[in-house]
Amino acid sequence: MIDMAVVGGGLAGGLAALAVRRAHPELNVAIFEAGDSLGGNHRWSWFASDLDAPGTQLMAGFATTEWSGGYDVAFPGYTRHLSSPYRSLASRDFDAALRSELPAAAIRTQARAAKLAAGGVTLASGEHIAARCVIDCRDFTPSAQLRGGWQVFVGRHLRTRTAHGVADPIVMDTRVAQHGAYRFVYTLPLGPNELFVEDTYYADEPALDRAALEARIDRYCTAMGWHGDRLGGETGVLPVITGGDIAAYRAALGGAGVVRSGARGGFVHPLTSYTLPFAVANALALARHARLPGDQLAALFEDRAQRHWQATRFYRSLGRMLFDAAEPEERYRVFERFYRLREPLIERFYAGNSSTADKLRILSGKPPVSVLAAIRALLGKGSPLVHERSQ
Repeated sequence: MIDMAVVGGGLAGGLAALAVRRAHPELNVAIFEAGDSLGGNHRWSWFASDLDAPGTQLMAGFATTEWSGGYDVAFPGYTRHLSSPYRSLASRDFDAALRSELPAAAIRTQARAAKLAAGGVTLASGEHIAARCVIDCRDFTPSAQLRGGWQVFVGRHLRTRTAHGVADPIVMDTRVAQHGAYRFVYTLPLGPNELFVEDTYYADEPALDRAALEARIDRYCTAMGWHGDRLGGETGVLPVITGGDIAAYRAALGGAGVVRSGARGGFVHPLTSYTLPFAVANALALARHARLPGDQLAALFEDRAQRHWQATRFYRSLGRMLFDAAEPEERYRVFERFYRLREPLIERFYAGNSSTADKLRILSGKPPVSVLAAIRALLGKGSPLVHERSQ
């Protein structure tokens, strides 16, 4: 029997195993990942202000790209530079760092889980691994118990033929055709001749037309004067949660006594779909309590999930206002107004730590939609998050 089985080697699972390994090297911890590598094919980015000192220390061992000078946003009416340092981590570097710190025997790739229970994990191959506690860090599961919209994106890693001249990340550029959803382009300068360009949509449906989005990236790069060769890319469809019943959602996952963490456990920013600050916090909490019996650890994380749901209620309300806007083409105005606010407020917003004063400031002045529409959004049911995730 092993001490801890972490199922899912993505961000939440990898950080959980790492944090426990550092705090308790004597414990026998193993990760079970369905894919060929840890982290899949993703890029995670965050603001330095998203993490406290222990969280920053947990991430310190990863090879990240860092921009200490801040980042830019651009809207039809104005552009703005913000000073918050920005960080980004590619999944290949995530995989390499975990393999350098965790014992080789602790990492099981191509090991898809078929069944999770309080006493262990059964793989699709039929192999059963007994464990004192089981941590479920697999992907989010679409569910009728949760409501909202979707963040749909296609990203491209590009090597430009000449120096692109972009100094800082462009986290949000809405000076583009909206195509029936809130659309923006996100650009990271990874080197003098390397860019990561992502086309992102806040859409009512989880439809990802890769060919259409790739063509729009082509046009954007041409307009910006960026020409070169594609090195890789990613696609995704993430939930933007605006309401629902988190307890019913988690109960429907089954497996009493299993610890639920990561996006599957509901630990996401409801409006931005960011997961990294919450994955870091959960990993550190897991390390602090790693010696608890599995059922007690599961109860502790059930309480964390409920508290996270309550703490992020405000962001779900904003999401309902965003998706209730009469014209999807005008949704960008919500963020256009938001980015005129003070920078510390913006930092706390992305970290999911908005104060009461922040919330009042965000909602003050002319609403992003009519008062009547906002009330309908706050009381409405929205759309169930039940669609299959696109690959």
